Amino acid sequence: MTALRSTLDTSGAEFAGYRDAMLAKLAELEAEHAKAIEGGGEKYTARHHKRGKLLVRERIELLLDEDSPFLELSPLAGWGSDFKVGASVVTGIGVVEGVECVIIGNDPTVRGGASNPWTVRKIFRASDIALENRLPVINLVESGGADLPTQKEIFIPGGRLFRDLTRLSAAGIPTIALVFGNSTAGGAYVPGMSDHVVMIEERSKVFLGGPPLVKMATGEESDDESLGGAAMHARSSGLADYLARDEPDAIRIGRRIVARLNWRKRGPAPGPVTAPRYDEEELLGVVPDGLKVPFDPRDVLARVVDGSEFDEFKPLYGNSLVTGWARVHGYPVGVLANARGILFSEESQKAAQFIQLANQTDTPLLFLHNTTGYMVGKDYEQGGIIKHGAMMINAVSNSKVPHISLLIGASYGAGHYGMCGRAYDPRFLFAWPSAKSAVMGPQQLAGVLSIVARAASEARGQAYDEEGDAAMRAAVEAQVEAESLPMFLSGRLYDDGVIDPRDTRTVLGLCLSAIHNNPVQGARFDGTGFGVFRM
Repeated sequence: MTALRSTLDTSGAEFAGYRDAMLAKLAELEAEHAKAIEGGGEKYTARHHKRGKLLVRERIELLLDEDSPFLELSPLAGWGSDFKVGASVVTGIGVVEGVECVIIGNDPTVRGGASNPWTVRKIFRASDIALENRLPVINLVESGGADLPTQKEIFIPGGRLFRDLTRLSAAGIPTIALVFGNSTAGGAYVPGMSDHVVMIEERSKVFLGGPPLVKMATGEESDDESLGGAAMHARSSGLADYLARDEPDAIRIGRRIVARLNWRKRGPAPGPVTAPRYDEEELLGVVPDGLKVPFDPRDVLARVVDGSEFDEFKPLYGNSLVTGWARVHGYPVGVLANARGILFSEESQKAAQFIQLANQTDTPLLFLHNTTGYMVGKDYEQGGIIKHGAMMINAVSNSKVPHISLLIGASYGAGHYGMCGRAYDPRFLFAWPSAKSAVMGPQQLAGVLSIVARAASEARGQAYDEEGDAAMRAAVEAQVEAESLPMFLSGRLYDDGVIDPRDTRTVLGLCLSAIHNNPVQGARFDGTGFGVFRM
């Protein structure tokens, strides 16, 4: 392997300026994460504790193996909407009895844990991750069902929550429900469709319709306990497999269920792990503020990959895209990283060949985004940029090895697609606070609209309103800038979270470990088709 030599001047004023800008963005990010952690706020948190109940993150902490990490997913879901940041549910990957599991926990301090439109999207994403990576699912249930004022956005798509549970089970992926309180209406189907169900005596209440609804529908008088209490479900309906004394006991039983799953990873084990030769703290000063100045992604790789060792592929060809082989926490990866933003024909062909090679060797791919898209212009169009870009997108689309995408800078236009953006189903996609993503940069988009408007005005024989044009451009630039920022995009679940650059190696290692619960296998070149095309 070839050791990378970082060119980053960590003692210079430029590095210090970039670092300060990144720390300012991280401070904003931490403030938004704090909103997710506070749930419904101090009033409802205190009320929940007064009832002798644990908060959702306290339940998760007890469930996980001691001192093991928890990779929280989509913590900013719902950001910028009318709903609480976090979308009234916590999702993530954690280790329980040595087994990596997807954990989905309702936050009952936010409108009783009711599901809003962002809740269901967040749970959909967690279910996809569980299915793709073969991870058991543990639901920590305490939910009043759908948030009724927004039912029109929940009811129709929300049925997928229950379909996903049954499909996970059909795929041999265990589903476990620990019921901590009310699980009513649609919420009742979570334990109803799980493989293993734990309820808590005098706490858990599971019914399709509570006493008031039953009274209205049938005229029948009933109480919570006889209608859906834990003891009834353990003794009469059979819905409860285990009856716990209290919340810690329910969590203890849940851990024992996982311990008895006889779970084994199916992917190859990691090799020896070597720390990078450069300090991860220095990742704070790599990316220029504003993204108008190019930076070398090798400076990122030197602080992320094992031993800072990287075997570069085609280093002299298409050099605005860096490709090569490395390991992260002992797992092999093929890396595609934008160096100078623009993707030309050479970069596109290089990427297509490299992706095929990774599939031949069953090597997962890591995409580091900092691209303004594919090159435009007469010479490039005549040179075939469309068909060469299509080669790259075709290769990404049909690659079968797992992909991880990390947005560290710009991710604009079709370059976002070629570098395996959200629509191309990477197993995981995270962003740094410095990332931006949109159809094009704010100035370019506003400029295009201005040119079109000016041409239309001239065609009508009218004088062009220059003052109005300036106002339009300023408004469009401000809108596109705001809508391309990582917190906005993360709020809409276009990524799995915005992470501190210093956590990059850890996050990638957790993702790769989760991925290897399933076999890692590329598109097969088995002698019945074609081998690798040299582009």
